[in-house]
Amino acid sequence: MSDARKTLDTFTIENLPDLDVVTLGALELFVEEPVTTQLPQFSRPLVVGSAGALAAGRIMYAHTNAVFADETTVAETIASGVDVDGAVLISASGSKHAVEIGALLEEQPFRSVLLTNNGDAPAAAHFAEENVFVFPKNREPYTNNTSTYMGMLLAKSGEDPAAILSHITTVVAEVFDTDLAQYDSYTFIAPKEYASVSALIRIKFEEMFEPKVHGRAYNEEEIKHAKTVVEGENELFISLGVDNKHYGLPAHRVFVPLPDAHGPVTLLAIAYYIVGKIQGSHPPYFKDSLVEYCKRASAIFGKEIKPIVE
Repeated sequence: MSDARKTLDTFTIENLPDLDVVTLGALELFVEEPVTTQLPQFSRPLVVGSAGALAAGRIMYAHTNAVFADETTVAETIASGVDVDGAVLISASGSKHAVEIGALLEEQPFRSVLLTNNGDAPAAAHFAEENVFVFPKNREPYTNNTSTYMGMLLAKSGEDPAAILSHITTVVAEVFDTDLAQYDSYTFIAPKEYASVSALIRIKFEEMFEPKVHGRAYNEEEIKHAKTVVEGENELFISLGVDNKHYGLPAHRVFVPLPDAHGPVTLLAIAYYIVGKIQGSHPPYFKDSLVEYCKRASAIFGKEIKPIVE
């Protein structure tokens, strides 16, 4: 077993790994255990998920005429009589909102499937056995959800995790062998075809840093629209394969090259690796807060949410 995966197998609440280690471990997992599951195919699916799951779903079903909904809009979307040929519920844990969404989908006349990483997902009770697709995952800190969605995205993109891992450990690691603590905000710029990856990066900042450290992510077209009216003196602009001639102070721009063959998982893994490096350069806000957050979240959802997802 490779180094990062060994760390993920043995860490405790006292020594939670940073996101860069979690990301490397996810890539190592899929090098050692290639994804073989095929995504269920529909022409016009209703794709449902919460937060990162929905952003991942937008990538997985971008090639279809999909309708997208989250936990707050799915009932209304179905009630509107939306014309779909199936539904895809995406939930790493298969719990929390996924259970009530699964119950709602069970009542519908079209085929519904569950994409999850939990072989004991409570939501699976609302799906036929052949309509539950369980993807592999690593042991990770709660909310990291790195190997979880990465496996599903690899099932769509067919990218080579070994090539991504090599690019990160050689090219990207060298670019970010620097002090990131001097910045208090970070903005990623991605190629225009990766808008949903930008959403996943924003969500990761929300989960791990906000409001202590501010992070944003836009594609190269989106950032043109009044995203930089107010300029920060300590903001780092990180462009992923995009030539940045306009945004941020010239000395605060970093260009990260992409390999010739790349897709959404390449962008996501590179960005998460960098976010992990940012995490390690600041006080351990996430690590110091996770246990108490899980206690609060457990009370909100009415079920135990553990700080380490086995």
